[in-house]
Amino acid sequence: MASTRKAVLLVAEAVTLAHYGRIATLSRALPASKYRVIVAADPRFRALDAIPGVDFHPIWSIPSSQFSQALALGRPLYDAPTLMRYVEEDLALIDAIRPDLVVGDFRLSLAISAPVRNVPYASVANAYWSPYADIAYPVPDLPFTRLTGIGLGQALFDLLRPLAFALHARPLNQIRRHFGLQSLGNDLRAVYSWGNYTLYADAPELIPTRPLPANHRHLGPLLWSARAPLPEWWGRLAEDKPVVLLTLGSSGRADLLPMALAALSELPITVIAATAGKTDLGDVPANAFVADYLPLDLAVQRSRVVICNGGSLMTYLAMASGVPVLGICSNMDQMLNMNAVKNTGAGLSLRAALVLPAQLKEAVRSLLDTPTYAAAAGQAGKRFRQVDAGQRFLEFVAEVLG
Repeated sequence: MASTRKAVLLVAEAVTLAHYGRIATLSRALPASKYRVIVAADPRFRALDAIPGVDFHPIWSIPSSQFSQALALGRPLYDAPTLMRYVEEDLALIDAIRPDLVVGDFRLSLAISAPVRNVPYASVANAYWSPYADIAYPVPDLPFTRLTGIGLGQALFDLLRPLAFALHARPLNQIRRHFGLQSLGNDLRAVYSWGNYTLYADAPELIPTRPLPANHRHLGPLLWSARAPLPEWWGRLAEDKPVVLLTLGSSGRADLLPMALAALSELPITVIAATAGKTDLGDVPANAFVADYLPLDLAVQRSRVVICNGGSLMTYLAMASGVPVLGICSNMDQMLNMNAVKNTGAGLSLRAALVLPAQLKEAVRSLLDTPTYAAAAGQAGKRFRQVDAGQRFLEFVAEVLG
């Protein structure tokens, strides 16, 4: 019986925790009785979710620090030699597993290796990276914006963005041509989202798009939480003060955590903070409790406000529980996502490069004291709960594999 099961290979690019977490969520949607489910990823995040019940294959991803540095400098995230190494490892994996379907979350090399082996490929992406997204693109925190300021920096970015997107798309197109595949063009959004099928891990009402082709579809928000134990201090949290969750995640500015904790120590709140293992805070303020990782689903449910890097995984988890969000954003992905969150009325955002303690405190006060933020988050969460992204993914796989 086992030999008749279709094989589905799910691949996460583990430069950030979000990509691994979303693949973990999707893998759980596929019943082992019907599918042979294989997950491949760099094992750096596996301790947070081992995804029991699936075959796991370790593969290589560039260090998260290298990825973050490229983002901070505005450089292409992968050069051609790195992508070639990725493709070669992908091809070996596909040859060993012989999957009927490959699903990838930001593993850009699969746009080469899957078609080379003639295996259908479904790309998981955020809709704000879709070529069909009808949105504006904010200038991220880049070295030149420190000189120009945001206003002039945005004007220059709007002018130069097509060239910048083409530069970032070039390495993948070079490797595609090496393998006899057509270029995906100069639009980085096509590179980030290309697949035989494109699956958006978003609620469609959050990211406006032009009409989508038939092979593009929304799954809905993919909710995931680390399988971390509750810390020993969990039972000592005060019941008479609002709790604020602070976590800048695997791709946020961990160097801002000491400043944030110091600023929040001046408010009548309790802070629970997760460092993602990125910094040693030493002494912490009396109103703060700190752990490397937390079971974020439980932490969010205990909180009145979530402060994060603005990425979609954390903001969707917060909104699903009706909790408003403050995003401290540095890269374009975070800013695009927080623009969508702000448009719902469920949060506020600050630029990581410019944030000051007084601004941080004022934003948290506003989110705590203005009921409309929590109400908007609650409405968004209600809509999220009406969508079963896992069921939609299962239906998609069944459709593709017959």
